[in-house]
Amino acid sequence: MNVRHILGISGGKDSAALAIYLKQKYPNLKIEYYNSDTGCELEETENLINRLEAYLGKIVRLRAVETEIEPTPFHHYLKAMGGFLPSPQARWCTKKMKLDRFEEFVGDDYAISYVGIRGDEDRDGYISTKPNIQAIFPFRKNIWSIDVINKVLHNDNLEQLIDLYNKLCPEGWLKDDIMDVVMKPLSKTFFYSKKMNALLDLDIKLFNHVVFEYLKTTDYPVGKLDEFPLLDNTDVLVKDDIFRILRESGVGVPAYYDEIPFEVDGKQGTYCRSRSGCYFCFFQQKIEWIWLLEQHPDLYAQAMEFEKDGYTWNQNESLAELCQPERVRQIKLDIIKRQEESRKQDKGTTLADILGGEIMCANCFI
Repeated sequence: MNVRHILGISGGKDSAALAIYLKQKYPNLKIEYYNSDTGCELEETENLINRLEAYLGKIVRLRAVETEIEPTPFHHYLKAMGGFLPSPQARWCTKKMKLDRFEEFVGDDYAISYVGIRGDEDRDGYISTKPNIQAIFPFRKNIWSIDVINKVLHNDNLEQLIDLYNKLCPEGWLKDDIMDVVMKPLSKTFFYSKKMNALLDLDIKLFNHVVFEYLKTTDYPVGKLDEFPLLDNTDVLVKDDIFRILRESGVGVPAYYDEIPFEVDGKQGTYCRSRSGCYFCFFQQKIEWIWLLEQHPDLYAQAMEFEKDGYTWNQNESLAELCQPERVRQIKLDIIKRQEESRKQDKGTTLADILGGEIMCANCFI
């Protein structure tokens, strides 16, 4: 049965590194690359995607709508929404411009979607509600999505799990330890993640092969495959690995990660952007808006134009207020303070280092 392998190129470092990693490690895996084109990406993002296309081959650009009336899909949907700006509470931009178009691109085909969530991140990415699309996370110790884990380890499937482990687990001194964990039912003190991690710690490959055999009894796309090379992969990649892959491949790191120095009140600081996404993304921190104001003033002005009828990108503060000199000064001083505290703890000073994964919408990065 035909199963498509697809990978979304968001323009961020993780999805870019994942595409390179899979191409290098599994050259026979025929992956379709796509980019959800909102028409509102930074120039730095577009440059990275173009370099990736030169390295990988064709990247299909998915546009939610093609219109000569509005300059971008965002303009089109903003008008349809009556000028109501998206927000963390109403992320219509992600659904309208990315998720709907992505699921249309897949259609009813069985598809495996590779997602670049790293091994040092504690979160799940986009998991489609369509049963024919299955997410796989190659950078993590656990490559499976939470819905798969919950089915495999559910107490209702305990007998099947025991049978699969008895069938696949080789004889040896570890088998007793492994079977002790397998046969222990879930409880309030022995929950899904605890059992999963215990089994992964004992044998990653074995766990993956057991899950694979279980999936063959379901309608999940991976279960439709005769073989799946990622079952024997034990790599766990973290942020340093991502930057290494990008640099060694020649594709390079997205330019918006470059720390740009600034000075205020005699104090030195740096700013950059924390991740890819639309230039007006409401998940941006205030210092990122200042970065946009000073590095791309035309885009800041455009984002400000979208703020009408009381709708603003930031709660309780408009972009017109945020760009006032005294407000800019205070925002820069605040980030300088956080960078100084980060240095004292021997940590990095970029926004991604300081803020980690706290400022993002996982669904944006499919």
